[in-house]
Amino acid sequence: MATSGLTAGKIALVTGAGSGIGRATALLFAAEGARVAAVDLRTDAVDETASMIVAAGGTACAFGADVAEASQVDSAVAAAVTAYGRLDCAVNCAGIRGETTPLADYTDEMWERVLAVNLTGVFNSMRAEVRAMLRTGGGSIVNVASAAAIEPTPGLAAYVASKSAVVGITRTTAGEYAAAGIRVNAVLPGRTATPMLMEYFSREAGLEERAIAGTPMKRLGKPEEVAEANVWLCSDRASNITAVSLLVDGGMHSFSQHATPAKARAGIPKQG
Repeated sequence: MATSGLTAGKIALVTGAGSGIGRATALLFAAEGARVAAVDLRTDAVDETASMIVAAGGTACAFGADVAEASQVDSAVAAAVTAYGRLDCAVNCAGIRGETTPLADYTDEMWERVLAVNLTGVFNSMRAEVRAMLRTGGGSIVNVASAAAIEPTPGLAAYVASKSAVVGITRTTAGEYAAAGIRVNAVLPGRTATPMLMEYFSREAGLEERAIAGTPMKRLGKPEEVAEANVWLCSDRASNITAVSLLVDGGMHSFSQHATPAKARAGIPKQG
């Protein structure tokens, strides 16, 4: 991985930093010169991410927090600001897929948990991050949504609803705080080889192969490729970009000729 000091001197907070896209983003921020506050519900996993950054010569601290709980997010952001003095960048990666279940079979608990993490978690995170950035003159926030926000996946009603709403709250917040120097964008990954997606593929023989066959590039994306978009959008090189929803999906939703029939798509999540 070639680095160029893209975020040198910046303070970056990443939720969901214990694995997958969140970990890749935290590692890349550090490699590009940022000091990192890594946040995750799983304290052992996020401690490992911070240790990886430190072992590579970077600076990081780890905080355990459930993004669905506003008080925990507020505490994590406050601790990061105490540790580093301010907050310049934030990438909100924390999310869950939920069960693959037809809508009529959803329970209240299944629905509420997915929305609590994927949507309320983004709200809680952005609210704390915006408040911190307003105190120091601005910053940049990226919310990790999903390509499922533009091409819904049968069986994942709560996931699709939550990720679609993340796009909406991103655009709204971007409009509210553009004049204050806070940029807010969304990244929409396609099928990405994260632990969450690979665990899903392991449930049924041939599912991964069918998912790959339905992509123009004939491969899954890598968490590191999504991280590149996240970090670039937080950098000064993206200084005139806000309210954007950026697909990182290998062209899957840009080339209609490659679209997989709906029957074949059913049950194959778009985002890792």
